[in-house]
Amino acid sequence: MRGSNRSSNRWRWAFVAVIYVCNIMYFMFQGGKTPIMMFVILNVLIIYLILGQWSGIRLAQGTRRVAQNSSADGTMHSGMSVEVSLDIRVPGFYPLPYVLVRDRLLRHDGQSIPFETSFVPNWKRSGEVIYSTPPLKRGVYQFAPTQCLTRDVFGLFEHSGSFEANATFSVAPQAVPLRNWYRIRRGLRGPHSHASAPRAAKETTQINGVREYLYGDKLSRVHWNATAKTGEWKSKAFERESLPRTIVILDRHTEAYGIRQERFELAVSVAASIIDLGMRHETAMGLVSPGERSTVLPPRTGIEQREQMIRHLTIVEPDAVHPLYVSIQRLEPVWEPGTLVVIVSGAANEDMLRAMNWLSRKGVALTYIGVDELDTRLGRQIKTAWLQSLRAKGWTAHSVRQLQELPSVLEGGGAS
Repeated sequence: MRGSNRSSNRWRWAFVAVIYVCNIMYFMFQGGKTPIMMFVILNVLIIYLILGQWSGIRLAQGTRRVAQNSSADGTMHSGMSVEVSLDIRVPGFYPLPYVLVRDRLLRHDGQSIPFETSFVPNWKRSGEVIYSTPPLKRGVYQFAPTQCLTRDVFGLFEHSGSFEANATFSVAPQAVPLRNWYRIRRGLRGPHSHASAPRAAKETTQINGVREYLYGDKLSRVHWNATAKTGEWKSKAFERESLPRTIVILDRHTEAYGIRQERFELAVSVAASIIDLGMRHETAMGLVSPGERSTVLPPRTGIEQREQMIRHLTIVEPDAVHPLYVSIQRLEPVWEPGTLVVIVSGAANEDMLRAMNWLSRKGVALTYIGVDELDTRLGRQIKTAWLQSLRAKGWTAHSVRQLQELPSVLEGGGAS
């Protein structure tokens, strides 16, 4: 790009040189007031063009403000946009007719969204530009260096500069609020709680965060560092052995979702919704996400656990080479008897059936939630037969075509 600009500038300077030589020849051989006036004017214009090299645009400076349209909990979800404001100042005294601003928003996977706007500098050689992004997909975003460009009043020569005003933000997967789900509710006193019942309600020595101080807490339980930082009494929160355990498996096998990326995005949103529900019910939630780089988060409670899982779901991609049946066998120590395992996948084939049979032999309680795109009558019949075959084995099975269906499907009234 720079090479082409330099070549273009050389041709423009050659054009100016030709005009200047012609003007000198006219001045020398014609004589009179008109040639003198043209010669003086041309020299002034050439000086103006040369001084454009020191227009100050190369030393442009700026600050960035990002206003996020977040939800009630302060989290930005996919489908939302951000408003970006740039305050730009160009040092120097050279007159600038306008400044063209080019910005780029980079996603964690390398995708970029370009933006272009302009402003007319005020007498302080500064200005502000504001633009809004389109609805963003989930992911981690940051801004590339901002490029500023300007031209002389004749539009002959372009001068540019850039500055960095770093800003990074995350867009979490979209989630739908679930009021209740009988599988989570039964986890407190259900068929998969027998593994934890003999341990009573003892607390482990594993610190699981900080909570508010309650009257009667022992001094050994006070979290002195947190108390000193906040100025309020805080107590240590320990993980309980008797909490029900739930693991969400996100199938990342590429062939499970076909060529439509929307199906995988739906699977991620379903997983995020179930994690939020379990956390609200104080269930020890875990996440297993086998792929090119597998992620295993053992079941735990607390805000930090939720943040870890949502952070992973923000950047996860369908990059698993092997089907789920092969992947879960490599994680055998994770599957403790009595754990509720929720599989979120787009696969409805023999490999998925083998995976569920293998997990069932480990003594876990199974739930399958499929993301479906089959809208034809024949497609719905095939999907219904698949779900019925899973239910015949004693497993819970559901299917959703869009995220808004999830509450009715899980809470009753929309079984499928």
